[in-house]
Order: sequence, then C-alpha cells, then structure tokens
Amino acid sequence: MILVLQRSLSASISVDNTEIASIKKGLVIFAGIEKGDTFQVVEKICTKIIQLRIFADAQNKMNLSLNEIKGEILAISQFTLCADLNKGNRPSFTRPETPEVAVHIYNQFVQYLKQSYIPEKVHPGIFGADMQINLTNDGPVTFILNSQILV
Repeated sequence: MILVLQRSLSASISVDNTEIASIKKGLVIFAGIEKGDTFQVVEKICTKIIQLRIFADAQNKMNLSLNEIKGEILAISQFTLCADLNKGNRPSFTRPETPEVAVHIYNQFVQYLKQSYIPEKVHPGIFGADMQINLTNDGPVTFILNSQILV
C-alpha cells in the first residue's frame, strides 16, 4: 500500500455534487492498493497511522497522535498513487491491484481503522467512484507511508 497522509483542519468528499463525508481536525488518507498487498499489511499500516505522532502539542512540536487529539479520519481509495511514471509521459497502471481484489483490501482498511480507533470518527470514500475532495491542509503537513517498509 502507498498512502498519503495529510493533516487537515477540515475536509470533505463529494460524489455527483453531493457531500458524502466530512471531517474537522484530523487526517485525510489517500490509499493506493498495490498488487501483493494483504490483510496483514492493512493491520500493520492502520496501527502505524493511529500511533503516528504528527499533531502539535502545547509547544507546537509534532508530539501528539491522532488518538491523543481525538481527530477524525477521511479514508479515500486512490489507485493513481500506485502509477509508474518512470517511462514515457503516460502513467502505467500495472502496479495497482485489480479493482475486484483492491475493493476488499480497501474495505478491510476502513474496517480495521474503525476497529482500532473510534468508529464514528472514521469516514470512508466510495471505492472506484469519481470523487471531489475539498481539503484544508494543516501546516501544510503531508507524509507518504509505504507498507513495504513495515514488512
């Protein structure tokens, strides 16, 4: 999995001009599912996300976790994160998992976030949908997390 984590002050997802989810302070997570990703990868990566100390404490140092600030999560599937841009000018999409498999891993990702955090604070997008994301990045603070380093 390749994930982009963006600390946010607020964010929302719309599909067909209808807002389907929104959050206040927390994390927006863009998740790309790669071939070979497993449910074991999901468990490790979700644990890491919840424990990351990327929110400011009273001294404005990144020292607090999502759990400590009781922030919200917006979890969005984004297969383009797995694109290969090394050759030519058109992205190659041979690295993303097939939609038939990726949807199950994405759903497991959302479910594990809900199980390991506060369920009502985890808001998913719609897998495979054409979504519009409105995001106010806090900082800006953005991290890239690759599950290969956790294996």
